[in-house]
Amino acid sequence: MKLFSAVITLFLIMDPLGNIPPFLSALKDVRPERRRWVLIREIVIAYAVLLAFLFLGRYVLRLLNLQQETISIAGGIVLFLIALRMIFPAERNALADSPEGEPFIVPMAIPLIAGPSTLAAILLLQQSDPYDTLRLLLAITIASVLSASILLSSTLFYRLLKERGLIAMERLMGMLLVMLSVQMFLNGIARFLRP
Repeated sequence: MKLFSAVITLFLIMDPLGNIPPFLSALKDVRPERRRWVLIREIVIAYAVLLAFLFLGRYVLRLLNLQQETISIAGGIVLFLIALRMIFPAERNALADSPEGEPFIVPMAIPLIAGPSTLAAILLLQQSDPYDTLRLLLAITIASVLSASILLSSTLFYRLLKERGLIAMERLMGMLLVMLSVQMFLNGIARFLRP
């Protein structure tokens, strides 16, 4: 997979614009002078989790003995379901079970940034080109920096776009992800049918 495609795919799944309302909600009880520090800490933790998954995920796949076609087809289906959830969201409940006080790891780093869908996408992207870990590392870094810059400017984005604007942007990102997921699915089918 090309670097640009990998960055866009990861960025869309990380969904920084859709995460602005839950992030602001999670930080509402934190003192204003600590919010930026807490946000940076959570972004760094999420990035570390993504890197750990990048370097350890291939061993999980090798242990399960999965073929590239299977990963591509399953990845297309999973990304399609994620995209549908972005386009037709259910009630957000990521913060429902979170403990009171300053957030630490849950729910901001995991699952809002480094959630199951982002981790699955890393595995799928890695399977599509198992010998190009450096390119995927760069893609994860770029997507994380882009997401971090949006989340660090979350109050500005919230003031500019309001709730409806953020919902519209999230749905647009979901539509783009639908197209990427269908392409991944078709690539897997084509590889499977190739003699």
